[in-house]
Amino acid sequence: MKINSISPQSNKYLQILSTIAKTPEVLYFIGNLPETRVISVAVVGSRKPTAYGKEVTEKLTSDLAKYGIVIISGLALGIDGIAHRACLEAGGRTIAVLANGVDIVYPSSHKSLADDITKNNGVIISEYPPGEKARNYYFLERNRIVSGLADAILITEAAARSGTLSTATHALNQGKEVFVVPGNITSPLSNGCNQLIKQGAHPVTCVEDILEVIAPDLLRPQAILPLGSNQAETKIIELLQSGIRDGDELQQISNLDPSEFSQSLTMLEISGIIRSLGGNKWTLK
Repeated sequence: MKINSISPQSNKYLQILSTIAKTPEVLYFIGNLPETRVISVAVVGSRKPTAYGKEVTEKLTSDLAKYGIVIISGLALGIDGIAHRACLEAGGRTIAVLANGVDIVYPSSHKSLADDITKNNGVIISEYPPGEKARNYYFLERNRIVSGLADAILITEAAARSGTLSTATHALNQGKEVFVVPGNITSPLSNGCNQLIKQGAHPVTCVEDILEVIAPDLLRPQAILPLGSNQAETKIIELLQSGIRDGDELQQISNLDPSEFSQSLTMLEISGIIRSLGGNKWTLK
């Protein structure tokens, strides 16, 4: 796919990065950046999670995605990859922030996952130019962007000396909310999480614990964002949620050809997900 470059200031979703230390002057990306600011949560944790860590990551990430929340992570082994995959399987949108050029997938075993992210309205993004290989300190630098793009971060499992804790530090410095899943006190892979809770992080046992803090309006009855039966329908739903109502504008921003766009609108209306306001204006029911 085509590699694009963009200044964070020129995109409403990326403008939040202007508040972080060492704001990147340019970002390289493959895929589809959100057109507007959408509630986003970074999900991070151990590269070698336990069965418990995997289970809670899949559950919480899937639940967040079903509310229309964008999931951000780093495409690494373990919790990162699990979060990206759980989001995709829930029909959600996910962003992978790399510590190398976007033309290099690291680890290589996540090549198919990276492809699935870009094929499903997601994006692979990096501050490093194409061809740049990962270096140890790039991962620590990358973490400030993972937390910087998010409204909050969720740590599902982390040891006391986990690199994940650097992301938590960046988040705190950026004024972001930090949510942590408590773990077994005898498990080394939960020591980092339990310590963060002692220091004041929000303990999380269900998705509502997160939404009550960062998006209470989503907890109103019937507030869960409906998902389309395919990528085109889901894209239209997301645009309607962002406040766009005009049919011509919806078609233009969605980049769908007129035939596919018209068919998707018809199916969404038949399914009872959207309704016409007249004058080629549409809204979610």
